[in-house]
Amino acid sequence: MIIRHELRQGKLSLSVWTVAISFLLVVCIFLFPEMKKEMDSINEVFSSMGGFSQAFGMDQISFGTLTGFYAVECGNILGLGGAFFAALCAVTVLAKEEKDHTAEFLLSHPVTRSSIVTGKFIAVLIQIVLLNSTIFVLAASSVALTGETVPWKELTLLHLAYFLVQLEIAGICFGISAFIRRGGMGMGLGVAVIMYFLHLVANITESAQALDIITPFGYADGPSIVSEAGLDGAKILFGMALGALGAVAGYFKYCRKDIGV
Repeated sequence: MIIRHELRQGKLSLSVWTVAISFLLVVCIFLFPEMKKEMDSINEVFSSMGGFSQAFGMDQISFGTLTGFYAVECGNILGLGGAFFAALCAVTVLAKEEKDHTAEFLLSHPVTRSSIVTGKFIAVLIQIVLLNSTIFVLAASSVALTGETVPWKELTLLHLAYFLVQLEIAGICFGISAFIRRGGMGMGLGVAVIMYFLHLVANITESAQALDIITPFGYADGPSIVSEAGLDGAKILFGMALGALGAVAGYFKYCRKDIGV
């Protein structure tokens, strides 16, 4: 009941974010064949822009290849867009009951708080899975339609990395949602933006590279994934543990907090 209710409530947001991210990705993909003709000169310019090139990893790959172009352009769209969606979806899922004064109605039903929290968290995960599944299919189809060979390995690794980013951010924001009473949309977006900013700082400043361990974007760096053809398992384990810790904290807090009605 809880899962179905949350999915119904979130279907508009899910649809809007899926369409928006997919549209931007598809536009970028279809622009690549035309841009490829000028890529030699563009790649030379981008790779020599110092800190800017390092921030976005354009010094590691060739911007003139489909995988390089996809890792930078499409990767940033999917990374930020997906992170924003996961943050907004998770940070409001528990707090909204108090904000909208629906907690009394919800808690009057013969359901335990633990089942409410579990159902809401599962609903968040389902929405993230639906978003990423749709985007992956559309992205692969768009690449095929341009006449380019679909780089299945790189494409799968990139999308898997950003999916994991969303899971981690969702876990953290889900925990935050249990501690606040009023919305928290700004807080959720703030978490995603700070994580992305820390990754840029780590790319630019050698002395700050340790920040990449903290931020999920450290294991979802598109250029690194393409150039190394793999993911950083240690960073992923740390990130998943951090996300799980946030979700568990939210679970215990919500089951014990004084719910305002």
